[in-house]
Amino acid sequence: MPTNQQRREAAKRKLERQLVRRAERARRRKIVGVGVTVGAVVVIAGLVVYFVTTKDSGTTSPAASASSSPSAAPINIPTQRVPMPKRTTPLPAQVNCDYPATPKEPTAKPAKAPAGANTPATGTVNVTFKSTAGDIPLTLDRALAPCTVNSFVSLIQQGYFTDTSCHRLGTTGLQMLQCGDPSGSGSGGPGYSFKDETFPELKYGRGILAMANAGPDTNGSQFFMVYGDAQLDPNYTVFGSISDAGLQVLDKVARAGDDGSFDPSPGGGKPNMPVKFTAVTVDG
Repeated sequence: MPTNQQRREAAKRKLERQLVRRAERARRRKIVGVGVTVGAVVVIAGLVVYFVTTKDSGTTSPAASASSSPSAAPINIPTQRVPMPKRTTPLPAQVNCDYPATPKEPTAKPAKAPAGANTPATGTVNVTFKSTAGDIPLTLDRALAPCTVNSFVSLIQQGYFTDTSCHRLGTTGLQMLQCGDPSGSGSGGPGYSFKDETFPELKYGRGILAMANAGPDTNGSQFFMVYGDAQLDPNYTVFGSISDAGLQVLDKVARAGDDGSFDPSPGGGKPNMPVKFTAVTVDG
């Protein structure tokens, strides 16, 4: 019969195995990593993410976002948009983009990488995400992130986002809705990646559309829409803005709360009000 000491040691080993498995699951999730102060900043070294847990070597150490309660607790949403960022040095009229395959990463839904040569770096593209919660019109800005816009438009035209659901809502610290993973797990992508298009002046806040990532130069299909506060380092590519009508939809979703399934790190969970994209159109 095992002694009390032996039972304690066995329980300790079991707990250690559980913690290792839990950390590994979190590492594989591709969700927005955040630096947020809510009472205190809790730093989780090696976890990075929209808006976004590491799957790589963990070169950054963002803090975990404080989560909202699974119930629809009242939240404070700012009404003022943040100014759209601008590059201090404009890009040339055309750039070349590279979209290497990512065979070791989960492919949530097969997609063809777009051509990258002579990609336009001026002008805007209007798109509309029609969802079960309401229409979310977006304006994509090629001058901010031409390679990102090129990929995003290609995925829309391939029907990649249609019939997919947004998998993570944050309502405390980082107020955003993260989408773009057809698997709904937070770790899926299109089977290719591309480099960050960031610059030091980037700021995040209400109205900003940005790419989720799992560390430097790991962009794929996941993106996040900021409807409120977002105190983030300039590590996430901003490639457009959200219309006033779209923000009203996001506010409604946010006020319904989330299920807390991504607690304690990186925080938040699946939205209580499901957001499923029934159609996505390129309007011009």
